Amino acid sequence: MAATVSAAPVESDLDRSGAEEEPRGTEPEEDGGNVQTGPTAGAQQNRLAKLPLSRIKTLMKADPDVSLASQESVFIIAKATELFVEMIAKDALVYAQQGKRKTLQRKDLDNAIEAIDEFAFLEGTLD
Repeated sequence: MAATVSAAPVESDLDRSGAEEEPRGTEPEEDGGNVQTGPTAGAQQNRLAKLPLSRIKTLMKADPDVSLASQESVFIIAKATELFVEMIAKDALVYAQQGKRKTLQRKDLDNAIEAIDEFAFLEGTLD
């Protein structure tokens, strides 16, 4: 008994536009031209958090009120930290560019903290 395999997409594999659907669990790859090879290429591409989760967990456990920290909570804290750093860096970059510089300096962070209400809780922390 020989089984035949059809190479043509079945109607259920086509979406309404007639294009083939990608298998579930895969997303279109957008690497922007960055081709990575080697054993760590897959691990770097699949990482969702850029900060080391073990370090975040250690910092969370340094608080006496925290006895246990789930992996989900550690991930959420890491992701929120990344987004916060990205946001304040972008806002500080505006002040660096006004000074015709490409490098962020402390005064750029100070200016961003003073000018943007969302960062009011940070006033005086860099002193």
